[in-house]
Amino acid sequence: MQKLLEKVESAHLKQNSPAFNIGDTVDVHVRIVEGGKERVQVFNGTVIARRGSGIREKFTVRRIVNNEGVERVFPIHSPSVVNIEVKRSGHKRRAKLYFLRDRVGKSVRLREKWSVKK
Repeated sequence: MQKLLEKVESAHLKQNSPAFNIGDTVDVHVRIVEGGKERVQVFNGTVIARRGSGIREKFTVRRIVNNEGVERVFPIHSPSVVNIEVKRSGHKRRAKLYFLRDRVGKSVRLREKWSVKK
């Protein structure tokens, strides 16, 4: 039964799945349909959680709008998610960054991860 489910789900997986981690600041381009029109809206913020596997994999993005925290959960393999751009990589020591919910102002920012190029 499990192999049958994997076979059906594999047809709907995105081939070019973006490489991003928890703590990264990302721009998520989401397709929005309003009436007969279709447009792409960008939601930018910090990835605070990632869970699930396969076609059920989701990630949570958090940002501050008008001094209010806003979180959205996006399925990675959803057709409504057009693109995910990584703006900066954050240094983190945890798998879930839920502690950022209690923080305000500059303490919300994560230290940037520096990559050493050879």
